[in-house]
Amino acid sequence: MITKELWGASPNGKEIFLYTLKNSSGAYVQLCSVGAAIVSIVVPDKDGKLEDVVLGYDNPLSYFADGPCSGKVPGRYANRIAKGKFTLDGAEYTLPVNNGPNHLHGGPQGFQNKVWESRIEGDSVAFLYFSADGEEGYPGNLKTVAHYSWGEDNSLKLILTAEADAPTVVNLTNHVYFNLDGKGSVLDHRLELNASLWLPTDETLIPTGEVADVANTPMDFVEAKRIGQDIFADFPALKYGKGYDNCYLIDGAVPGQLSTAAELWGATSGRHLEVFTTQPAVQVYTGNWLKGCPKGKGGYEYQDYDAVAIECQHCPDSPNQPGFPTTVLRPGEVLQEAIIWAFD
Repeated sequence: MITKELWGASPNGKEIFLYTLKNSSGAYVQLCSVGAAIVSIVVPDKDGKLEDVVLGYDNPLSYFADGPCSGKVPGRYANRIAKGKFTLDGAEYTLPVNNGPNHLHGGPQGFQNKVWESRIEGDSVAFLYFSADGEEGYPGNLKTVAHYSWGEDNSLKLILTAEADAPTVVNLTNHVYFNLDGKGSVLDHRLELNASLWLPTDETLIPTGEVADVANTPMDFVEAKRIGQDIFADFPALKYGKGYDNCYLIDGAVPGQLSTAAELWGATSGRHLEVFTTQPAVQVYTGNWLKGCPKGKGGYEYQDYDAVAIECQHCPDSPNQPGFPTTVLRPGEVLQEAIIWAFD
């Protein structure tokens, strides 16, 4: 069952809608048209108690320009592009710099801060955003669709598609944050990644171009371990971001085919999350700077490490890194990527 309600209006008066997708067990997901955001995922714990397991806000206006980019689809390019510059087909493009010296999540007016068009399509909800040529410095008109469906098995499926009328670069994900216990620190959650390689970065979190093995480093989640086990280790990558904010390459990833990216276990709730994707990489961000973000549901004040984002995507700075999988989208091509979050 899907319901739609008017949730509010943007600062320029555009209507913001809230959708609720509920299955027969009573578990449900809420989505809103600001940034095609996941607002809530309410699923049972080991005793059957339903609880919201994602970071979010009661006030729809809090979804505009929030630091965490909570639950939203950033774009046109998720993650970072070094110094806000890239060259495509011999032409250099300059993008706004909004994260130290770098461009992050499509810039200050990225997709995550736009009200998307939206509608119910059968048993799913579709959000559409049209990005004009030159918006935030990117070439080409781009049409992006985020298509969500919620299953009887408590799995949320997101299909992201994009088409452009001129060569451009695109990297799409969802920036949802999880706390499988509902509230409190996630440092006692256990995380496992299907990734034996990661991308070292400079101090501004731009990849150096090196691909490194996680073995014998604090970056290793090949076997499940507590998120907090090594997070404060004396290791450059963890010092740069005050915790994990790093990209991992998914082992055995094949374009267009679903692979397991990650598994997450709550510390006390018994909840378990499996993440599947067609994307080649996953950025893990442990909520290192959540303190001071907008108040959450029920007025809850988030603290650092209160949630973890597992962002299935292409690699950061790919337009400047020829060794990484390409993020170039050309006319006549259709970008299509899937992410599935399966709860039990």
